[in-house]
Amino acid sequence: MLRFIIRRMIQMVGVVVVLSLLVFLWLRSLPGGTVSAILGEKATPERRAALEKALGLDQPIYVQYWQFAKRALHGDFGASTKVLPGTDAFDLFMQRFPATIELSIVAIILAVGLGIPLGYMAARRHNSLFDNGSIVASLVGVAVPVFFLAFLLKYYFAIKLHWLPVSGRQSAGLGATHTTGFFVLDGLLTREYDAAWDAIKHLILPSLALATIPFAVIFRITRASVLEVLDEDYVRTAESKGLTSRVIRGRHVLHNALLPVVTTIGLQTGGLLVGAILTERVFNFGGIGDTVAQAFEQRDYGVLQVCILMAAITFVVVNLLVDIAYAVIDPRVRTR
Repeated sequence: MLRFIIRRMIQMVGVVVVLSLLVFLWLRSLPGGTVSAILGEKATPERRAALEKALGLDQPIYVQYWQFAKRALHGDFGASTKVLPGTDAFDLFMQRFPATIELSIVAIILAVGLGIPLGYMAARRHNSLFDNGSIVASLVGVAVPVFFLAFLLKYYFAIKLHWLPVSGRQSAGLGATHTTGFFVLDGLLTREYDAAWDAIKHLILPSLALATIPFAVIFRITRASVLEVLDEDYVRTAESKGLTSRVIRGRHVLHNALLPVVTTIGLQTGGLLVGAILTERVFNFGGIGDTVAQAFEQRDYGVLQVCILMAAITFVVVNLLVDIAYAVIDPRVRTR
């Protein structure tokens, strides 16, 4: 097992290096470039030349990448020029990253907590009204754009019924203590339970909108996987031996059906970072998704560098954890 983890970690380092190179080359190929974004209307030829020299942009591309990689290892991505001018880009990322993580965790919990049980139940009741209705609901979940569903939820539950907050992570003027950046956890640690409950209410609508596509995908993969396992010979053998349905479900059906589901959960968790951009914009959630959108609009290259690279690293780490979980569930994976 240890050898398997080390091998996967070495592969992860290679992937991160390639990703950093792609991010570096892509950002430098965007129209205008870093110098124009910083100088704006003051971009005279003399000032452009001076800034290019100060930033090392007059050096060969491989030298620029080497300098970029060294600075990135120390968390130095420069300062924000437009999103929060003067603020260190990495510090800005660290301030807003907990919001996206908190939202993504709640969304994936909802998706997994509903997708796996409903997928299993639909497979057990194959071709029933419940099965057909669940398939239709999952198709709608995939087909409806996240931002459109977010607007619907916001209009109906927040604006029309006033059941839940319209936007933000916490009510203004609450005076809550923030130590970790995770508002629900902060409220529990400081025993400010009203602040924790307020943060939970602000999470409900955006997490529901963000969870729809992962839920639909997990549901369909679980259903298909359970149907496939139910047709296996070892399940029929277990039934012929007189084993209880509880033993058959847990030891033979679910254990084997969860293998592709685990992989799907990992991919969907990483994909939540993409969906968070639209969801956070609708609910003004103040996370990384909202920050990336602002940085794109305002051409803040320092913020774009750190957000895209760290989001990619997060995706890679999540997939590493999925590989480890897969190896724990299926020992055959360790020998491949």
